[in-house]
This record gives sequence, structure tokens and C-alpha cells, in this order.
Amino acid sequence: MTSNRLENLSYLKFLLSIEGIGPQKILSIVSRFNSKDILFDNSRTSLNSIEGINSILSQRIIEAKKNYDKIKAETEEEVSKIFKLNGRIITYWDDDYPILLKEIFYPPIILYLLGSLDKLENNNVAIVGTRMPTYYGKQQAEVLSSELAKRNLIVISGMARGIDSVAHKAAINNGGKTIAVIGSGLDIIYPPENKKLFNEIIDQGLVISEFPLGTKPDAQNFPKRNRIISGLSLGTLIIETKLTGGAMQTAAYAIDQNREVFAIPGNINCKQSEGPNSLIQKGEAKLVQNADDIIEELKSKLNIKANKKRVDEHVELNLFEEKLISALQEEPKHIDEISKITSMSVSDCLVNLLMLEFKGMVRQLPGKVFSLN
Repeated sequence: MTSNRLENLSYLKFLLSIEGIGPQKILSIVSRFNSKDILFDNSRTSLNSIEGINSILSQRIIEAKKNYDKIKAETEEEVSKIFKLNGRIITYWDDDYPILLKEIFYPPIILYLLGSLDKLENNNVAIVGTRMPTYYGKQQAEVLSSELAKRNLIVISGMARGIDSVAHKAAINNGGKTIAVIGSGLDIIYPPENKKLFNEIIDQGLVISEFPLGTKPDAQNFPKRNRIISGLSLGTLIIETKLTGGAMQTAAYAIDQNREVFAIPGNINCKQSEGPNSLIQKGEAKLVQNADDIIEELKSKLNIKANKKRVDEHVELNLFEEKLISALQEEPKHIDEISKITSMSVSDCLVNLLMLEFKGMVRQLPGKVFSLN
């Protein structure tokens, strides 16, 4: 990193260290005083003339000047650590800063990146949801993320347990790119069991944070993280969350940012379905059944065409196959339960389930359990 770039980064870190000064105020300050020397040479009266800076904040800036050298030394040390991690730091003013993120009300001033994407493209769709999904939720996250990845869309999520992790893994497994926005420093992997996933994301996408190295995954970090997830995305898909879940917060940010919101409908008796069902009911989210529903809504921005209807919608089924498909609509079932529901023998069920597997409509899970594909 050049000395000039280090100086600029230290200046931004200095401003961020001052209580009461956030992204919008920093944008105002830098537009007026684009270096610390120009800022430090001005009086309290000049500082008061900046939009959003009152006498209290201007006094804090003046008092904080004595801390600048310490902040610069800490910044230099952090840059060295990021370099050792093969990461990089970008700021709001850099050419490779995401255009979509510049459009939100509180854009992060500094971003820390680990990964292989040369540029943060704009074909991004976020998939978020509960940390405790049902089988149905995990299945939908896997299918939707896979379909989007196959269409060369970048899947963005928060690398949390549950829906987030499923979405990232599905994108990776289908040769797609994925971005994880985390609520800690890049040197702290949370949850810890996602270390392998963390490294896979770095290999096939990006891990992004606005938090300095060493920042722990404290609860107050995740709302800030969520605004970046939605801010980086053309649309956000909600898959299973309670009304009070963090995914609902991400949906609210997306609405405020004038981005599209999508939701997978769920069982009305299931707590995990409260959030998406509520968004759909209030007209705040579009009901989604497949990736084409998302792509159709975003096609003017994505500039790609929706797929033709899936082949399985045109597959001819015999009477027994139709009964089996009907039996598996709600959730995966054991072969004995399927036999009971359909009034078919176990052997007849197995024969017809095998035919449905060949047609790509059913898959067998461990323990003689079957589910729709």
C-alpha cells in the first residue's frame, strides 16, 4: 500500500473513531476537507459549516486530533495483517467499490475483502433466513440457490447457521459464485463450524466485512451487516424466519433501499413461516416458487432471459406416480408411511418411486426416506 493510500485510510479511520460521526457525516466532511491536513488546519467555525456537523461534533474532532498518530500506526499494522491474509481493503472512493452499495443511505466507508472476485458485479441476489430451518426451508434454499448459481447470478448471504449456509453451499456446489457478508473481523470465523465453508467461499467468491480485524461477532454488528447484504443485492429472497428474525430486518432494509423483496411461502402452522408469509400477505414481497419468478422480476436489470418452464412440469405420470407425488407434497416421508398414505404395497411404492427418480422428480434420502426433488 502506498504512503498516500495509507494516509487516506488512516484519515477515514480517524473520522470513524469519533463518536457521533457515521458514514453520511464522513461523506460530508471528506467532500469539504479531503485530507486530514486540510481538516486539521481549519477552525471550529469552519467545521460547524459542514452539513450535519454541530458544535459538539466539531469540538470532538478538534479534541481527537491528538489521537491521529496512534490511529495511523494501528492502521498500518492492520494493513500488514490483511496483506498476510491475502485480503485487501477498499474505500467508498475506490473504483472497485460496489455501485449498488453506494446507493444506500448508510454505505460502509471501508470494506475488508477476502476472495477471488476481481470485481463486485451487480448480478447479485441475497438469500437469507432462519438459523433453525425446517427440512422444507433447507430444501428450498438449496434448490433456489442452485438455480440462480446456474444462471450466473451471484448468491449473497450472511454465512450464518441454517438457511445462509445452505445457500452458500448450494451456489458453490453448482459452480456458481457467492459472497458472504459477516458481522465480525475477517480473522474471526463465526460460527466456528463454518471454517471449511469460509475457505470455500474465499476460493469461489468473496467474504466481506466492514468491521476491523479482531472484531468479535457481537449482536449489535448483525443489523449493520444485514444492510450490506441487501445493499449489495438487486433483490433479497426470504426463506423461513420468525417475525422477529434477522432476515425480516434484512427485508426491511431492502424495502428502504428500494430493492426487490421475494419470499417463499410456508406452512401457516410453522413458526419459521411467519416472516415470509407476513411479507407476502402485506404485499411487501413477491411470492416465489422458482428461480424464474426472481429473474422475471429483475430481468430488466439483469439483462438475461428467464428459463423455459421446467421439464418436470410436462412429464406424464401414471396414476400410482401421481399418488406418490401427492403424498410427498408436504415433507419427506419414510417408505412405510408412504405405503400407508397411498394404500399401495411397499414393493409397488418402491418400483414407482424408482421411476420417479429416473424422471428427476423424487430423490431418496438415507433410511428409506423419500422427498420431492
